[in-house]
Amino acid sequence: MPLTDRHRFGMQLAHMSRGWRAELDRRLVGLGLSQARWLVLLHLARFEEAPTQRELAQSVGVEGPTLARLLDSLETQGLVKRLAVLEDRRAKKIALSDSALPLIEQIESIADNLRNELFNGVAEEDLRVAMRVHAQILTNLEKKA
Repeated sequence: MPLTDRHRFGMQLAHMSRGWRAELDRRLVGLGLSQARWLVLLHLARFEEAPTQRELAQSVGVEGPTLARLLDSLETQGLVKRLAVLEDRRAKKIALSDSALPLIEQIESIADNLRNELFNGVAEEDLRVAMRVHAQILTNLEKKA
């Protein structure tokens, strides 16, 4: 693949990611959540059991202190709870509160509608190829970390 195509691919990928998140953020503004907050809630909802604060930070892709501030505000809103970890008094597990569940359902519904719109006209096979390419790039990035 020529270097210009690789450059264009990287630029398109970055532009698509920013655009996708910006559009979702615009649609979620009525829920009173910043992009950082709804992102934390969505990541948290995908864990089968309550993750530690460190695990959640890794999943979201933010530093610990940044996540701590976000969790403070989400806890103040009554959307998350910090739970003690018996084996490690310094660690905290993060759990969604019951009041967060309807909000997450709204976020998921809005996100599903956006996905349906954005994937309109994209063939299933094209999507599978794109996912394979992205998975390989992610694997290559993980090797660098």
